[in-house]
Amino acid sequence: MVSMHDWLTSAERDRHVAGLVRRTDDRRHPRASTLDLASNDYLSLSTDPRLRAAAVQAVEKYGAGAGASRVVTGTTPCHTELERELADLTGQPAALGFSSGYTANIGIITALGSPDTLLITDAHIHASLIDGARLSRSPVAICPHGDLDALAHLLRDRSQERAIVVVESIYSVLGDATDLVRTAALCAEYDAFLVVDEAHGIGVAGNGRGAVHAAGLAGAPHVAVTATLSKALGAQGGAVLGSPLLREHLVNTARTFIFDTGLAPAAAASAAEACRIIAAEPSRVEELHRAAVAIADAAGVSRAPGAVQSIPADSPEQAVAAANLLYEKDIVVGCFRPPSVPDGISRLRLVARAGVDLDRAQEAARLAARWSRAASIV
Repeated sequence: MVSMHDWLTSAERDRHVAGLVRRTDDRRHPRASTLDLASNDYLSLSTDPRLRAAAVQAVEKYGAGAGASRVVTGTTPCHTELERELADLTGQPAALGFSSGYTANIGIITALGSPDTLLITDAHIHASLIDGARLSRSPVAICPHGDLDALAHLLRDRSQERAIVVVESIYSVLGDATDLVRTAALCAEYDAFLVVDEAHGIGVAGNGRGAVHAAGLAGAPHVAVTATLSKALGAQGGAVLGSPLLREHLVNTARTFIFDTGLAPAAAASAAEACRIIAAEPSRVEELHRAAVAIADAAGVSRAPGAVQSIPADSPEQAVAAANLLYEKDIVVGCFRPPSVPDGISRLRLVARAGVDLDRAQEAARLAARWSRAASIV
């Protein structure tokens, strides 16, 4: 018999040995002088005065919280406005807001899954999609990352009546993008439904309207999009976008929607304002991509199509050491180690953002590339 205290103590020791300890350390929060290359505020909208004003107005009118589930009394005009603006931005027929991108992903996968529905998931999908698959009651097949031949084989040879393919438009692990046109074509050929997580796509790809829109798939009946409002939109929350029929199904069956308090009105209102800004100010997206090119070039890595530029580290310990050295120079970068990324892929992630100081960002990228190698730190 092992007590819970002993088990927790052993687990803590194992994390220290493996170099996988994480902290909720507020000293990492960027100061005014800090070069922030870690946050997901891709378009620097979280501090935009227009988003702040929208949030304040919503708080003054509707209060700090929604107060209940959306199917009880938790739906305000802010939620309706958010869903309209999201649909307009992405070219989708309908949208449904959730309290987070995590709950949106779990909500759609569990609401569509069943024992007779095969879930085919890319090997690099986000933890929220993996958790949704585990909860869905569906058989799951993990497809090698980006392997369309393997995907075709899984779709063609399945025994289940239905199939759902789950991918991300732009992956945060390696920063690469899915070939959505070919993936959607395979799904259409084999009568499968495609769920695309656009957490790193909306506000970044397709002039900010997302990779699905750029691929000409907005409104396609066999394609649905999930999104977070906490990255490029600078707010909080999540959403599922697709057909009105899909929205109606989720309102009635998605447990993370029905049994969760609605998104705070302030977050909904500020995210709606962000949608309008992205549509009206494409220069913000252009700035983000200029910064991404500059960072990748300075680091000597291939330019990833999204905002996140990834620099491999020799080990988890090396990634931590490099991130700490950068912090001493008032530079904050992402430090990702298993299980946040697959085993053997520890890395520093430098996030390009609209409005970032390009000279400082390039110097940070050069240092990150140098210090991510074990021989560079004595």
